Formats: sequence, C-alpha cells, structure tokens
Amino acid sequence: MLDREQIATVGDGLLVLAPAKINLSLLIAGKRPDGFHEIETVMAKVNWYDEILIQPGEKAGVELVCKGPHWAPAGEDNLVYRAAKMLLEKQRLTTDLRITLTKNIPAGTGLGSASSDAAATLLGLNQYLKLDVDKASLSALAANLGSDVAFFLDGPLAVCCGKGEKIEKIDEIFHFLALLILPDVSVSTRDVYVNYEHDKALYEELHARMSGYIKENRIDLVVKVCANMLEGSCFDLVKSLGELKGRIESLDIGPCCLSGSGSAMFCIIESGNTEQARQYQRRLEEKIGCKSIIVTDNRW
Repeated sequence: MLDREQIATVGDGLLVLAPAKINLSLLIAGKRPDGFHEIETVMAKVNWYDEILIQPGEKAGVELVCKGPHWAPAGEDNLVYRAAKMLLEKQRLTTDLRITLTKNIPAGTGLGSASSDAAATLLGLNQYLKLDVDKASLSALAANLGSDVAFFLDGPLAVCCGKGEKIEKIDEIFHFLALLILPDVSVSTRDVYVNYEHDKALYEELHARMSGYIKENRIDLVVKVCANMLEGSCFDLVKSLGELKGRIESLDIGPCCLSGSGSAMFCIIESGNTEQARQYQRRLEEKIGCKSIIVTDNRW
C-alpha cells in the first residue's frame, strides 16, 4: 500500500485522503467533572484512507454522497456534512457543493475514520474555496466536531490529552510496519467508556513509563508495552474479541494491541520486513480466517 499525497486536483474538483489512525498507547487518567474521561494517548496515522471528493454542486447547498465498501450515515448525521456546513457558516458563505465520501475504513473499529473524514473535509474545503483559514481556527472548529478531529489536521504522530483534543505533535519520525487486524465486529465507543472501571494504580504505573519514553523520543518502547486501558472494557462487552486476540498471539506473530476502543487490533512487525508481514497475514487467514491488511506509518 503506497503513500499518496493528501490533496490532489481531479478534474474540476479536489480529492482529499482521510487516513486511519492507530493508538500506540492509550491511558485513562480518570473521569472528568464533565462526564468525559481524561485520556493520554500516542496516536499515529497509517496509510489506509477514506476518500473525499469535493466538486461544484448541482443542487442548492451541500450535497453529500456516500459510497464504498462500508456504510456511512448520510446528511446531517455524517461528520463530513457537519464539518462542511460549520466551515461555510463560519465564513458566511452560501456555496453549492457536492461532496462524495468513499468509505474504505469501517466504522466502530477504533481507527478514527469519521474524525479523519471531518478533518479532511475542513482541510479540503479550505483549499478548494481558497479561504486561507489558519490552523488555529480550523482546530477550534475541529474541537466542536469531535475529540479526535484536531489530531488529523496535523501529524502524523502526536500525544493527545484531555478528551483527545489537546495535541502535542511528536516531531520524531517513527517508521513502522504493522498488520492491521479487522474483525467483522463494530464496537460502540460510548459503551466501552460507560463500561470502563478505572484502575488508578495501573494508570500511575503506565503514565510514569510512557512519559519517560516519550521524553526520550523512544516511541519504539511505547509500542512494546502495548498499553490500552480500554481493552478490558472492550473485551468484557465483546468477549469474542478477547478470544481472538489470544488466538492471534498464539500464532507467534507478536503482541496484539487494541486500537482505541476497538474492534481493530494491530501487530507491529518488528523486523520491518514486508514479506514476513505477508507470511503472517497468510497464517492469520489460514488459521483463524480473520481479515487483515498491511499498513505503514503515514508521511503526513
């Protein structure tokens, strides 16, 4: 899977790529007064994309068309639509647009695709309409759309805190090759958080380790810990996922980490060898029958 440029001109339109992300670590610091959970996570974009095509509209206002192998909500329930409307209203514009979302990344997998779609829409419209909105203003809009959206405006690697909206970019380049495992299960992020039981001692232990590794720019050591404090809650709700993780790890592929609130999991291929990754992929298909794709870190 080759890296591509994020934004490209296609005919009279603009094609924008919206990458998936994985959580290289995910810690829960506790529950906030507003009811949300305080998180500390290292997020990395990967080279697997939804696609957003922005073109002149044939109908009044914003028309959203959804297609592709995976379902996405239409109209006001879609973050692409909401992002476009929010930006246009902020700029006091009434522009007729046709936006086509090709949904390649399944929802409910912990890969952040809806948030990425929203961020890509903001970036794409800013360029397509020549708005020159600065990054700080786009980030403010992003925060109103969802906790993870701001991360996708920059990157490709960052520490995200608060609800996920406080972004500290990691300038260190961390190259990796991963087998991204895609169970045929959709998991509700809300349900995983509602079901979560906080372990303060575990958080404090992991926080000390992760903070030290990040300060030393040792993202490779962050990955080796394979820490996701939402894993227990996710596997409690969907027991088949916990069983699947155990079966994958029994194949000697390596540690298997949950991304976000699930259901997707990933195994970092330490050798960085693509042929070895393909062998693991075939082993996973033959022994378990589970779908997977090979991804790398994204350049942007």
